[in-house]
Amino acid sequence: MAIDDYWYKNAVIYCLNVATYMDCNGDGIGDFEGLSRRFDYLAALGVTCVWLQPFGCSPNRDNGYDISDYYGVTPRFGTSGDFVECMNTAQALGLRVVVDLVANHTSIDHPWFQSARADPRSPYRDWYVWADKRPRNHAQGTVFPPGQKTTWTRDKKAGQYYFHRFYEHQADLNTHHPAYREELYKIMGYWLQLGVSGFRMDAVPFLVERKGANVKPVKDFALLQEMRRFLQWRARDAILLAEANVPANESMHYFGDEGDRLQMMLNFPVNQRLYYAFATHDPKPLKRALRDTIGKVPRDAQWVQFLRSHDELDLGRLTEEQRAKVFNVFAPDPAMRLYNRGIRRRLAPMLGNDRRRLELAYSLLFSLPGTPMIQYGDEIGMGEDLSLNEREATRTPMQWTDEPHGGFTSAKKSVLPVYRFRKAAMISLHNFSDAAQTLHLKVREKGGERLIDLIGSEHSRAGPRGSHEIALDGYGYRWFRIGGVDETLIRASY
Repeated sequence: MAIDDYWYKNAVIYCLNVATYMDCNGDGIGDFEGLSRRFDYLAALGVTCVWLQPFGCSPNRDNGYDISDYYGVTPRFGTSGDFVECMNTAQALGLRVVVDLVANHTSIDHPWFQSARADPRSPYRDWYVWADKRPRNHAQGTVFPPGQKTTWTRDKKAGQYYFHRFYEHQADLNTHHPAYREELYKIMGYWLQLGVSGFRMDAVPFLVERKGANVKPVKDFALLQEMRRFLQWRARDAILLAEANVPANESMHYFGDEGDRLQMMLNFPVNQRLYYAFATHDPKPLKRALRDTIGKVPRDAQWVQFLRSHDELDLGRLTEEQRAKVFNVFAPDPAMRLYNRGIRRRLAPMLGNDRRRLELAYSLLFSLPGTPMIQYGDEIGMGEDLSLNEREATRTPMQWTDEPHGGFTSAKKSVLPVYRFRKAAMISLHNFSDAAQTLHLKVREKGGERLIDLIGSEHSRAGPRGSHEIALDGYGYRWFRIGGVDETLIRASY
């Protein structure tokens, strides 16, 4: 199932919520017309792919992840016609668009659930997961502790308990039901026809899990293969990007040994160890995470590297001791913490609004193997509002100007140049300490006696013993190239 176009491997992804990005009609809520007017900013920033969070019809109890209509758009953002015009604008600027596909659950207000609860003979009854009695383990596996107490809630009208991995207003779908899967592919086909370049899916480990009161929760990855097969048939260059916060040794189950499942996954193992390195100045766990993830993926697959996302900074895969160290540095106030595992803060405030540390972080993001993803507002150093509830602290409106309710105006000019050299390798060095360091580096690759500075002009020649002496400021970083031919290398030879 080889893909025709590996565009996603060279992409820069930008995640945003239409509701909080740009309001065009003055109603205080972002809309598609406002987003369309800001696509030129994103293109100038160097973004090549925009990830849109849910924009379908929804009661909006969970930022649109409580979907009530898979085929429409919420009137808060505009009409389906506005969405199509938005897509046309993006395509004219060379921007691809990936949209959130909420495939694991629906709102309890969705017509499917309303039909299912009203009549046990409804064709939608088995699209959800029911039990006559609340299972003994109903309090296990909650996603949002301590507020979420159970994963099974009684519906009076149905006379049964329904399963919900997330909030009780989000009923889990029986994702192994054949009729639901057929409908899922119709939904995917609809949005592909409107020009999207793929789908980002939330909580994929739950999506592939077999669900039920007396069912062993084994994971069946056939669904991912079927979804990928459908994409290959309908749009060969469309992708599946997943959130699957699993240990690195389980990632191949999601990519598929033959690369026939997901094309992209957010790299949580690296993300969590990255913050541990920032907090402790100890990069060893980060190095292990990189070894465990990079290079162990099929040809068609790619990791997505990120610093922050729209959710809390999830530290659940760290040890308790490691997590405590990160909390102590980046979330010293308990009000900054969430669900006993995460931090509800933006990137810039966590790093003390220290430009050196922010530049170090972004240098890592853009030099690690994989596709970089930026959360809206992080490019301008936006902060959080801890007075807001839970994850809403980091989901405040984008700041565009210095006017009321704004805060920032951007220059439409690229910030980071892109260097491409044939037959060349790159070395990136990063100092996680605030103290200056000197590194003695031996480069064994051919041409390693010369290192060409890709950002500045401080090229390096190996000393008599074949070692380069590289100075790094506190939180400093250097990018070097090995090999290749250009004028800089020729001048350095004399």
